Amino acid sequence: MKPIIFLLLGSAGIFAGEAISGAVDKQPLNMSAIIMFLIFVGATLAITYWAAKRTKTAKDFYTAGGGITGFQNGMAIAGDYMSAASFLGISALVYGKGYDGLIYSIGFLVGWPIILFMVAEQLRNLGKYTFADVASYRLRQTPIRTLAAFGSIATVILYLIAQMVGAGKLIQLLFGLEYEIAVILVGVLMILYVTFGGMLATTWVQIIKAFLLLSGATFMAIAVMAHYNFNFESLFAKAVEMKDVTIMAPGKLVSDPISALSLGIALMFGTAGLPHILMRFFTVSDAKEARKSVFYATGFIGYFYILTFIIGFGAIVMVFQNPQYLDLAKQAVDGGSPILGGDNMAAIHLSHAVGGDFFLGFISAVAFATILAVVSGLTLAGASAISHDLYASVLRKGKADGLMEMKVSKIATVILGIVAIYLGIAFEEQNIAFMVGLAFAIAASANFPILFLSMYWSKLTTRGALLGGSLGLLTAAVLVVLGPTVWVDFLGHAEAIFPYKYPALFSVSAAFIGIWFFSITDRSESAQREKEAFEAQYIRAQTGIGAEGAVEH
Repeated sequence: MKPIIFLLLGSAGIFAGEAISGAVDKQPLNMSAIIMFLIFVGATLAITYWAAKRTKTAKDFYTAGGGITGFQNGMAIAGDYMSAASFLGISALVYGKGYDGLIYSIGFLVGWPIILFMVAEQLRNLGKYTFADVASYRLRQTPIRTLAAFGSIATVILYLIAQMVGAGKLIQLLFGLEYEIAVILVGVLMILYVTFGGMLATTWVQIIKAFLLLSGATFMAIAVMAHYNFNFESLFAKAVEMKDVTIMAPGKLVSDPISALSLGIALMFGTAGLPHILMRFFTVSDAKEARKSVFYATGFIGYFYILTFIIGFGAIVMVFQNPQYLDLAKQAVDGGSPILGGDNMAAIHLSHAVGGDFFLGFISAVAFATILAVVSGLTLAGASAISHDLYASVLRKGKADGLMEMKVSKIATVILGIVAIYLGIAFEEQNIAFMVGLAFAIAASANFPILFLSMYWSKLTTRGALLGGSLGLLTAAVLVVLGPTVWVDFLGHAEAIFPYKYPALFSVSAAFIGIWFFSITDRSESAQREKEAFEAQYIRAQTGIGAEGAVEH
């Protein structure tokens, strides 16, 4: 079961269905895993009950009342961002490809400086609940909010499908549950967390998950390094001895410059356009705490990706030729050294190698916690787009009652949960990897350009944002369909019409050029008013004067 590049694109919260695909070799039931799994579920349900008592208003539901500290929010963002794909998938890439895994894991950090210096503070000063609040701040509400909401919903649903398929496969493998039961279990718990606990429950589920994942990964990395006297040279030398020297060479995964550049753009701008990540900046009290959030999140995430690199090489030296973890039937057929469950189980097997059954149970439960934390954040972002952007702002023209808006959000949560369960089961046997790429492409091509230019370009108009954003979204969708992943792998054609797997270079360019062109050619009176309103918006974005929770001087 080879790791694929699209698995990597799930680092913002996706466990791509291709991560654990085809026939699943169930592991023997581990009572430690079952017990820890039940403890985690019980603890998070108790948190949901506690949060439900404190969720009285729409602000409580969407943003936890704005009472989350920068450190807590940074940990929660990390919990939202460090997915099962990151933990298992990148470790598998390092295990299978060596050095290239480090390139990709570090690559996931490149979007955070953009968020830290150009988005977080301005977003908190201008917005209320969703990034559409910022995008539509000085533009016409109905068209911009509608486009932003549909961009968010499309991203969330594509993420959820991939997440649910991966969740079902992973839990089926780790706990021996039937696939359908596993998907339903994840969906029901997700609905409970978000419906009753809102952002407060979701935040604490993500914080706990981040703490558990960082603790488990740290222990694994220390245990591996302890075998080699904390000497990286010794670890790498042993890994080269076990495989060959090519594992220390780059260039195995992305070889042509266009694909490399396009992937980099997708990771940078996609991260800065993910609705469930952007929504987290409204949970803090002010812009200062928003900056702190990104600072702490970057530290946690960067540390985590360094650990996955050590874990991947640890799996090479401790799992690769260990008979205890090999699939002997496949070894006899293929003549290779496949491990049980495929390369994506390398980290799971390593946890057993360094900590026995008990630690294997802990890591298995953490993998499940990771899935629950991510799907909860995604669902809340999707429900917020439906209730706040479409219902309250578009249908009710900003005059919706807060309690009714919160009720609509809860109904939307239940509907999204049911849709996610249904699609997760329906897509069990499908290659859904392209959905991951499409979700990132939409975030990078439709969400980010509108958000960024609304904050920094005075000549942006409603027409430019609407037509340019739609052009970026359409270009991303079409190029993914015409590319190798869908046109060849999914639809079975001999050759792709669009030769590259990653469309971001082209779709993001189309979005920015389209927004620029349709804005500068807009001569309407409303466009002139929108341009004149930029200065007041820019002052508020930079100073926080007038923002909720800001201290005015």
